[in-house]
Amino acid sequence: MTDFTKRIPAGMSLEDLREDYRLASLDEANCDSNPIQQFQSWFRDAKTAQLKEPNAMTLSTSTKDGKPSGRIVLLKEFNEIGFVFYTNYDSRKGLELAANPACALTFLWAELERQVRVEGHVTKVNPQKSEEYFRSRPRGSRIGAWVSNQSAVLEGRESLEHRLAEIEARFAGSDNIPPPSYWGGYCVQPDTIEFWQGRSNRLHDRILYRQEGQSWSKERLSP
Repeated sequence: MTDFTKRIPAGMSLEDLREDYRLASLDEANCDSNPIQQFQSWFRDAKTAQLKEPNAMTLSTSTKDGKPSGRIVLLKEFNEIGFVFYTNYDSRKGLELAANPACALTFLWAELERQVRVEGHVTKVNPQKSEEYFRSRPRGSRIGAWVSNQSAVLEGRESLEHRLAEIEARFAGSDNIPPPSYWGGYCVQPDTIEFWQGRSNRLHDRILYRQEGQSWSKERLSP
């Protein structure tokens, strides 16, 4: 058995790190019948609170045989169909989503003591829509999409800088930078959406929506 106490520096007791959540409550009677509308309300609150990157979310994927991975990506659109983000299709997440389209999103708005969890599956965004969004990005971001062979091993930072110089030369003097063929959007189409509001003594409020045909059911989960 490992003695973890020998690995913790003096004065750093993780057991003592805790918060008692008291900002708000969440009741199913006061939640919108549509989880997308409920998400819109909470997202508006996060923006109003001026949280840094309120659209940041953890995207969890897994291989076909169930090996999981997660990373932070940015939400760029949401509507009744789902939640949209953009990335490199040849990246680790892209390859995993190609093999297994089931995935999950997690939003954490710590200052509001709130989380939202989305579980569903992805479909690719229409190429025309992906290109439209790509062309709206800053020039440096568009260049970066061409430079990075995302998730591939690099010999060193200098090889990335060399590739950057090549791409800068290729598009020198032009703002007409199209998206690479391996870049585009995904839409996470939800099966369930859970809203979590922190409460005192770890007795949190959890409201879960499940998609049932064309409508949604709503229920409270034990904390």
